[in-house]
Amino acid sequence: MQGERPNTMNTSTAFPHGTRPVASRHIFDPKPLEAWLCANLMEYRGPLKISQFEGGQSNPTFLLATPSSEYVLRKQPPGQLLQSAHAIDREFRVLRALANSPVPVPAALVYCDDASVIGTPFYLMRFLAGRIDTDPLLPTLTQTQRAAAYDSMVKAMAAIHRFDWHDNGLIDYGRPENYLARQLARWSKQYETSRTEDLPAMEQLRDWLTANLPTEQHASLVHGDYRIGNLIYSLHDNAVTAVLDWELSTIGDPFSDLAFNCMTYHLPMGHPVSAGFLGANLAALGIPDEASYLEAYHRYSGLDPRPHWRYYMAFSLYRTAAIQQGVYARALKGNASSRTAHLFGESYRLVAQTGQRLTA
Repeated sequence: MQGERPNTMNTSTAFPHGTRPVASRHIFDPKPLEAWLCANLMEYRGPLKISQFEGGQSNPTFLLATPSSEYVLRKQPPGQLLQSAHAIDREFRVLRALANSPVPVPAALVYCDDASVIGTPFYLMRFLAGRIDTDPLLPTLTQTQRAAAYDSMVKAMAAIHRFDWHDNGLIDYGRPENYLARQLARWSKQYETSRTEDLPAMEQLRDWLTANLPTEQHASLVHGDYRIGNLIYSLHDNAVTAVLDWELSTIGDPFSDLAFNCMTYHLPMGHPVSAGFLGANLAALGIPDEASYLEAYHRYSGLDPRPHWRYYMAFSLYRTAAIQQGVYARALKGNASSRTAHLFGESYRLVAQTGQRLTA
């Protein structure tokens, strides 16, 4: 995560840009890192100050400040990890592929697979100043600014789905065939591996999704976690200047990205983890309703998600519940990267039950 958090004073304090001291479970010796950077990043000049961003539920994220530059470091978390999770090598690869494309991303600089440097593999990207919003209702903006922010968000997502992955080094980045079926199998397995309790809504939702797979599916680069909290906005015109956190990206069905992005229309406002729009007056706020948002996506991408929209929304809710349950399980074991990870226990139940009601 990078950028500036809303309502955060950017002063000359020791921890700028909404960062904090490095959490005790994520502390590493900076000397080997500095030595590695001196050897592998030509522009690097120390000394180095390290602080940690509050965001980054999956991969701990740090601000590296030097007298002349600021960088963002993303690393795997400590402890035993689920297979295929925390794939920061994939993040780095896709950021490199998207460089100089219509998709706004930070500049990815160097990748290190040597765990002896700071304890896990990591990569470095250039810091981008801007605004990161955690509340989808955008309470600090005006009606006109909210409309611009949401229009830019859907436009950037459409750019991802229009990206020519065949000709930009991502031909082997994922398998588009049978994407939804494979995703269902993956997240069902991951849920079973990390589950901490029985939740009938998850089993019911999984069974409905398995029985109702759409026969026609599109293929594109998908982000996998496309939401407002993973975007950096310009402080000047509310345009998206960078899309962050590509850990879950692959080649798959673009409507899965869109549905994940639209879950806010089905979740309650004010929730500490799964905040949504239910209960809000969207017209008064300047935020498009779901139908208008889908029409804007259709206009920017040329793809129409509406014929099977209920399926994609239910699929996204199931997948999100499985991911959130994994965060909760890691919190119980003491190695989740956020101090608020325990809230994901209540949240995954809410998300799963919302999906189950959608299919009833």
